[in-house]
Amino acid sequence: MTRTSIAAVVVFSSLVASAAAQPPQAPSATEPFKPTVGQAGKDVVWVPTPQALVEKMLDMAKVTPQDFVMDLGSGDGRNIIAAAKRGAKAVGVEFNHDMVELSRKQAAEAGVADKATFIEGDMYEADISKATVLALFLLPHNLNRLTPKFLALPPGSRIVGNTFAPEGWAADESETISGDCTSWCTSLLWIVPAKVDGTWKLPTGELTLKQEFQMVSGTLTSGGSSTAVSGKLRGDQITFTAGNTEYTGHVNGDRMEGSVKGGSNWTATRAK
Repeated sequence: MTRTSIAAVVVFSSLVASAAAQPPQAPSATEPFKPTVGQAGKDVVWVPTPQALVEKMLDMAKVTPQDFVMDLGSGDGRNIIAAAKRGAKAVGVEFNHDMVELSRKQAAEAGVADKATFIEGDMYEADISKATVLALFLLPHNLNRLTPKFLALPPGSRIVGNTFAPEGWAADESETISGDCTSWCTSLLWIVPAKVDGTWKLPTGELTLKQEFQMVSGTLTSGGSSTAVSGKLRGDQITFTAGNTEYTGHVNGDRMEGSVKGGSNWTATRAK
């Protein structure tokens, strides 16, 4: 974790301590619910993502009306409402009943209640399998717990987050905004990689890969000699080098195919 991320976690921890010392009061019958920054939640305190960063996150994820966007721990619904305004179907999962009701009210006021849905529930239990985009603002320990679900999404699914990352998973893209944004201003993008760990058979040899999130390493064995391999995945697209040779290709389940830079095409089939 970077020094910046450690400092951010410390700030969040201070908000947790403050929230614990002063538990939020339930609204009266005549007073509407108003969330307060740092209020305690089931798994994380509530700190809103600046609206400018919400838009930057959705820009980096390239959200379109064809997307299904989800937010886990959706708070006041701002990520979901912003995605719905772009025409996407969007669902937020939030444990706090008052936050869910507030989100629904704000979605209606924004004219996107037909596209923005809010579910009262546990974010760890939520079914995210249909999401093409996740827009999140969670702490590292929340993200670590959710990472197996993230990696089970189809290759090419996009995850955008504010400031924090799952442990060991480097962002594919990162951008920090300025202007009116003074805190929590870094958007991170991860592209869910295809699964390529294991042994692959080529017409001329064998490719053995070890995968760590989107990064791959291994060996290419051909003609009795082995060459070290290093590369990277971006969704179902793979690029790797073996010695001085660069390979690019597409992963489709148990098959890969592509081209060699300056040379011929290549194919590989996963060994059973």
